[in-house]
Amino acid sequence: MTLLLQYMLMFASVLLLVALGGCFSEHSGVINIGLEGIMVFGALGGALMMKYMPDGTAVVVVILLTTLMAMIFGMLYSLLLAVAAINFKADQTLVGTAMNLLGTAAATVIVKAINIAEDVSNLSSAITYINVKKAFLVDINGFEFNWFMLMAAMLLVISYVLLYKTRFGLRLQACGEHPQAADTLGVNVSLVRYICVALSGFLAGLGGASITLATVSVYRPSIVIGQGFIAIAAVIFGKFKPQGAMLGCILFGFCNGLKVVVGSSGSIPVNIISMIPYVVTIVALILFVGKAHVP
Repeated sequence: MTLLLQYMLMFASVLLLVALGGCFSEHSGVINIGLEGIMVFGALGGALMMKYMPDGTAVVVVILLTTLMAMIFGMLYSLLLAVAAINFKADQTLVGTAMNLLGTAAATVIVKAINIAEDVSNLSSAITYINVKKAFLVDINGFEFNWFMLMAAMLLVISYVLLYKTRFGLRLQACGEHPQAADTLGVNVSLVRYICVALSGFLAGLGGASITLATVSVYRPSIVIGQGFIAIAAVIFGKFKPQGAMLGCILFGFCNGLKVVVGSSGSIPVNIISMIPYVVTIVALILFVGKAHVP
């Protein structure tokens, strides 16, 4: 039971970080389908920082630098969507889909180039870090706590307050629901949308880093494996509200945790167990997508 709870919170925190980013983007009027690709780049930034972090670096410094690098990588990659959708009025869904495809491919090329530069015979697309990763983990009586769980909880509260209790939040929602009216009142709609897309990049990059830094010791561009799309489903499940998205992330996190725990027992074929999170995601979308009011 403890192991299931541990994996549920671990996966739920990953999804929640990305889903919060999706909430900001959606409320501003920009559909960010490219969360998956942003996660890949955020994870890449965190992994590269971990790779070159000297042994013996203080835990606080490790956590700050790796999370900061992941957020910067995610933010920079998200600006592709901002420029294409806001400046050039490109189709947001097509741009997001292209970003997902490009993210994995570009990350693979970058990692292989780095590995080959260090060792000509090393053609792998993986980055390994073992000792430094321990900075993110705390053992509490057999329960493996990671700092991303705390970050996700704190950012959930901050996101709720920012969206619904501040002047910026009201302007943000106005830009998504009534951009012409917001523009008439003197709100710079394009600037607000840029900020929100950048915020979604920050949070999705942090979510991508949480997969690689707190769960495994090796980064591969394929490590995200659909978590970005599940996070989008959680946003829709929660009717584009942070508190609702949290419930969706807990549900999908439980399914991911169940997949790991039951799959490790060997009592049920792995291929069937691996389907659980995605089947539940599809069912949730069928049941709730028609009831969710898009901002």
